Amino acid sequence: MEREVTVDGLRIRYLEEGTGMPVVMLHGASLGSSADVFERHLGPLADAGFRAVAYDQPGFGLSDVPDNHTLAYRVGFLPEFLSAIGADEAALIGHSQAGGIVVQTALDHPDRVAKVLVVCSGSLLQGLPDFPPPAHASSESTDAPPTLEDSRKLLESNLYHKELITPEVLEKRHSLSLGRNLEAFLERQRVVEPKREGPRLWERLMEVKPPLLLLYGKQDRNQAAEKCAKLKELMPELQLEIIDKACHMLMWDAGEVYDRRAVEFLKG
Repeated sequence: MEREVTVDGLRIRYLEEGTGMPVVMLHGASLGSSADVFERHLGPLADAGFRAVAYDQPGFGLSDVPDNHTLAYRVGFLPEFLSAIGADEAALIGHSQAGGIVVQTALDHPDRVAKVLVVCSGSLLQGLPDFPPPAHASSESTDAPPTLEDSRKLLESNLYHKELITPEVLEKRHSLSLGRNLEAFLERQRVVEPKREGPRLWERLMEVKPPLLLLYGKQDRNQAAEKCAKLKELMPELQLEIIDKACHMLMWDAGEVYDRRAVEFLKG
């Protein structure tokens, strides 16, 4: 069911299904991203006895666009959203860039986070020993509105099973990549984040108090599988799993495996 709530003066659109302990899902930051990436995964969580919620982050999907385009703003926004939907405590699932958001929230507000599931978050692997930083800018760095073919290529770069890109999926993604969403995306590319001191986020993973599971696709971009092997070497006790025949959109590429593993983790 599609709903909306006002948070920090912004109208926020979210999807919800089921009752029980809230499981709140956050999409990534690629152009066209929205809560819809989790649409097919609400049902399995609801059937397992959870209140499944996925929301369009500020400046994405059908939610209002904020004045503040920093990642730091969206990190601080998550606890406010939880309060707005009446979730004093929730399990959090973060895909791609949002993996860092849910981990930071668990570090800052451990009393409000029951469990943390990270899916294909490259930002959590940045700065690992033996891996240089990316040598080039994102292929999305352009001011021109994307064509339908551009949107298709972006989806293809994130999927192992490219046949999942149906005309309906492509049209929805493309429609959310234009107009105010494109303008917000470009603002996020230009914004200067507040300077962070101290260790990188991956170095603090073992400080996360709620149970934590990280899932990555074996065919994900930027040497993700190799970086995960290094992270596991550095932190053997970390719950980290690699799923074959899955790229950056692991939830789609390995849908049944993802749903089963998510429910097992959340119930375990």
